[in-house]
Amino acid sequence: MPSPFPGMDPWLESPAHFPDFHSGFLANVRALLNHSLPTPFFAALSTRVYMERTHRYVEPDVDILRPRNSWDAGDPGGGVATLPAVDDFVAVKNKVWPDEEFTELAVDIFTNDGENQLVTSIELLSPSNKSPGDSGRGSYLAKQYEMKSAGVNLVEIDLLRTGVHITNLDREELERLVGPFAYHISCFRTATPRATYGRPIRLTERLPAIPIPLVPGVPDVTVDLQAAFDRAYDEAAFSRRIHYERPCDPPLTAEQQTWAEGILKNDRKDKS
Repeated sequence: MPSPFPGMDPWLESPAHFPDFHSGFLANVRALLNHSLPTPFFAALSTRVYMERTHRYVEPDVDILRPRNSWDAGDPGGGVATLPAVDDFVAVKNKVWPDEEFTELAVDIFTNDGENQLVTSIELLSPSNKSPGDSGRGSYLAKQYEMKSAGVNLVEIDLLRTGVHITNLDREELERLVGPFAYHISCFRTATPRATYGRPIRLTERLPAIPIPLVPGVPDVTVDLQAAFDRAYDEAAFSRRIHYERPCDPPLTAEQQTWAEGILKNDRKDKS
């Protein structure tokens, strides 16, 4: 069953749904590319692993702080600890779990003309990429720099309304040129390294079919992001999982909320 929204479904931005959507969307982008890429190019999923500090807590350790004279000097083994008196300090330390390992996917395009040479990388940004201080952001920035330095085309898809901007383009400049938007695509082409091309996406519109650069002399290949989205939404059965009667997370603006309520109301009518 398709999403009730024409393009990106803002309810999918929730931390409860976005990781699953992230994987499914990129898997479908890969499949669509491999149906249209010319020989000798092919698309494959790649992984980036990073560690993040978790916010879960374990049972606390208890340290008892006491003066030296609280030991029993008559014990030949050097003393026996006694229970603390009421006025002794008891330090309780909250310990977090060890850092958790996270894996993020990307779609890489290679040319198999003797050796697998990476020519283009396609990224779907995750919340950790857009969170200040997270190692996921640092890992992503390192890859961003590595791709550009190595002469690899970089296509970045940002389908998250919140978080700190991270794609290669100047978002403020793009907004100045085209007005406000919810999502966007950034395309760095090695053939024109002094410019990054931006494609704004408004919440009310379908996701676009976009050109993916390959190598000089080879025409771009087009991938339909809405088709990849629709397949990912249907394959993951999000229509059964998302509670549209609950507030969107992250929240919509008042104008966006009015628009979304109209969409959902019409969807309920169509299903009744």
